[in-house]
Amino acid sequence: MPAAYLQSRRFIRISGPDAEHFLQNLITTDVSSLVLGEARPGALLTPQGKILFDFMVSREGDAFLLETDAGQQEALARRLTMYKLRAPVEIQSLPGEGVTVLWGDEATLAGVEDVRFWKSGIRLVRIAGQVDGNLVQGDYDLLRVGAGVAASGADYMLQDAFPHDILMDLNGGLSFRKGCYVGQEVVSRMQHRGTARRRLAQVEAKDALPPSGTEITAEGKPVGTLGTVSGHSGLAIVRTDRIGTAIAADTPLLAGDIVVTAELPAWSGLSFPAGEEAGS
Repeated sequence: MPAAYLQSRRFIRISGPDAEHFLQNLITTDVSSLVLGEARPGALLTPQGKILFDFMVSREGDAFLLETDAGQQEALARRLTMYKLRAPVEIQSLPGEGVTVLWGDEATLAGVEDVRFWKSGIRLVRIAGQVDGNLVQGDYDLLRVGAGVAASGADYMLQDAFPHDILMDLNGGLSFRKGCYVGQEVVSRMQHRGTARRRLAQVEAKDALPPSGTEITAEGKPVGTLGTVSGHSGLAIVRTDRIGTAIAADTPLLAGDIVVTAELPAWSGLSFPAGEEAGS
């Protein structure tokens, strides 16, 4: 089965009698409905509703594991500790390094399933540490591109993106039914007013795409920025209204000097606005 070792991933364990209540009132994910064997995306937001830290959250018995990037681990643990106050909760940065991801119909090794890939029809399992065995080195970036799954650092910068920008409102990482959490008022307003204009899009070209960070333009005006690039395919955070206007006017999209096409992931149910809708 195809697999990849993500060396830069780390874990934080949240345990104690108030662990679930603590997280439920702090992060974007509905942890009360989280079941064993499942990993959902989540974020700790700024009061302005932007992503301050991002992670995958899963249960470990009565405790919870937050899988995040090595560069976020200690800062996230400190921020969680700041919110803990006197709650009977223990926050522990774990020493282990890396996560192995396996995908395909034969991905049956014990681990947690990443729900972000479900709607694309992909079964992907995440396992702490480096798994030995007869695993075929797979292109995890290309898999993410095809599934419309963003990664911070590659596709967006922390403190610069709203959860809606990376489709967290649609992939299990953002709850609108539970009570308040940090930044909840802003993202709920975006949801109910339909004001999210930046979205994660899949980009394709006949030629190899230019590097990550290349601006995507229409008639010289910026409409987005390339994130993850894998050959002729990539991801980008784009302005849906500007892309819709360009499509309606039959204006080519350019990443650098490469002509590209952009589509919103089919599983999202989203489409670029057209005509007067795009202009408004």
